[in-house]
Amino acid sequence: MFTFSIPTIALFGAGKLDELHDQINTPMGAVHGKKALVVISNGKSTRTNGYLDRLEDQLKQASVEYVVFDQVSANPTKPVVEEGGRFARENGCDFIVALGGGSVIDAAKAMGLMAANGGDLWDYVLFGSGKKQWPQKPGLPIVAIPTTAGTGSETDGGAVITNPETNEKTGVFGPGTTPVLAIVDPELMKSVPSKFKAYQGFDALFHSTEGYISASRNEFSKMVAAEAIRNVARNLETSIRKPENMEAMSAVALGSYLSGIQMAIGSCTSAHPLEHALSAYHEKLPHGASLIMISKAYYSHFLERHACDDRFIEMAKLMGTEDASKPEDFITALVKLQEDCGVAGLKMSDYGIDPAEFPKMMQNARDTLAPNFLNDPCPLSDEDCVNIYQKSYR
Repeated sequence: MFTFSIPTIALFGAGKLDELHDQINTPMGAVHGKKALVVISNGKSTRTNGYLDRLEDQLKQASVEYVVFDQVSANPTKPVVEEGGRFARENGCDFIVALGGGSVIDAAKAMGLMAANGGDLWDYVLFGSGKKQWPQKPGLPIVAIPTTAGTGSETDGGAVITNPETNEKTGVFGPGTTPVLAIVDPELMKSVPSKFKAYQGFDALFHSTEGYISASRNEFSKMVAAEAIRNVARNLETSIRKPENMEAMSAVALGSYLSGIQMAIGSCTSAHPLEHALSAYHEKLPHGASLIMISKAYYSHFLERHACDDRFIEMAKLMGTEDASKPEDFITALVKLQEDCGVAGLKMSDYGIDPAEFPKMMQNARDTLAPNFLNDPCPLSDEDCVNIYQKSYR
């Protein structure tokens, strides 16, 4: 059984950014409005690489006015999202164009809710200390243009936002948070630095490996997750080592996009909340890097309990180990891919993480995204969670 509803129109392929103007204020277009809020990161790459110029040209061709909000960091925070929402409302914006990685797209979704509803963002958070109110109005329509291949945020309705006052990093949902249009153009992804391309690619991979072993998996999510795993695992190294290889970059981008669909029709497991707790307390820790750090210990835990041996064997084959015959082959394939991509040596200690923090992080993970733990192939105890952290620590 499954429920399928992916309302996002997707334009996929190299050069597709140049078709954005056809989707604005046209009879069959995905979005309508006179003024846009353009959301980008607080870094330089979007401008330096010419992506913002290309986007602005598309908006001008569509006769759309726009203002730019460029304050989004790698782990978007509640104050920045609330500021962006006010900025959109004060400038009379009709829709939002998010140009950047998953953090930018997530921030734009939450800004859309704030622009339409006002108030405090945590009024609309369903977990942890959130007030669990459903927004009265749909957020502003979102156009998502990812410049990274990792989160799949261009095709799902969730926005991961950090509240620095409570050290909560959790999902924000509401009406209108699923983008109306996604332009997935691999040309915009080739310039990402190697280590970040690896972090992002593993994030995409783990969205689907978690979905593949999830107790809530359905036949649709299994199919989508399998293709995502295959595309990312077999092409990520090439996309890193040969940035001009559009075939490899397109395959990773497709895997990321499919992983977003997997999350919409399937589920992630406890790996993501366990990671969110790490980067909630240490905001300079990249999400994908943190997932890599805990991945071997995390998947080994379920493997050692023989929770779903057949699924691990199947995933090893999808990753390229055609003769896989035992569940441990998945761990071997996972570690090899991390080595090939140059990220096998990541250390928590390099980001100031102290093992004494693990118990509070475990509780934080449960408080902020408890439903994910229900998807685990077998239950994780508090002790299990702390042990996964400890085994991952270097």
